[in-house]
Amino acid sequence: MIDSLSAVHPKAHLGKFVSVGPFSVIENDVVIGDGTWIGSNVNIMSGARIGKNCRIFPGAVISAIPQDLKYEGEETQAIIGDNTTIRECVTINKGTKARGSTEIGSNCLLMAYTHVAHDCVVGNHCILANASTLAGHINIGDYAILGGLTAVHQFVNIGRHAMLSGCSLVGKDVPPYTKAARRPLSYAGVNSIGLRRRGYDNKTISHIQDIYRILYLGKNNTAQALEIIEAEIPVTDERDEIISFINASQRGIMKKYSRNGRE
Repeated sequence: MIDSLSAVHPKAHLGKFVSVGPFSVIENDVVIGDGTWIGSNVNIMSGARIGKNCRIFPGAVISAIPQDLKYEGEETQAIIGDNTTIRECVTINKGTKARGSTEIGSNCLLMAYTHVAHDCVVGNHCILANASTLAGHINIGDYAILGGLTAVHQFVNIGRHAMLSGCSLVGKDVPPYTKAARRPLSYAGVNSIGLRRRGYDNKTISHIQDIYRILYLGKNNTAQALEIIEAEIPVTDERDEIISFINASQRGIMKKYSRNGRE
């Protein structure tokens, strides 16, 4: 159902059973999957690719041009997977020529006033709580959770199953399976509750905890800790994922907590 007070470009492609509320605007070069609900006063701009059974609440703006002075009008996209909920006043900018798209996965929840800047990639089953703010070129792994009012610096990577406390200021990469809290943002343990909820058994969780004890609770630097992990910790997918994430980090990973703010 398309409300008579909405404006839908005739060349926009809307799937079956798409609902569009009053005063919403859908531009040309937009694709919206079957069963998606769009509330009132939503703006979906050119380049949007929205999956099936999504819910987009009033005031959201999807696929606006990047807030980046290097953007030169190139045709890019903002891609949203299936079953994702976009709450009130969320803004998702399209990509730049750097990677061509901004991407949000399936089964995500972006709470009110969240901002996702150009060229970000957010995985599946992620939760970005109210007023989370992502600068450009950020990668967030599946099942990650960002607390409300979190601000993430450009080019930061956040690993799978990571959980960040509210009001976090994220300037370093956050490794997978961890909890991050305090100021400056620091390692606060393994996200064991979240992992149990997602089907990880106690043996696997203990294995992950062993890895992070070496990395964060010992007296070695990161390079030395990785050598110990590779030598002493049995090979598993989780171990290799953690090692690969840290080795690929360009900004460096968050540090362990210390009272004076230095490791």
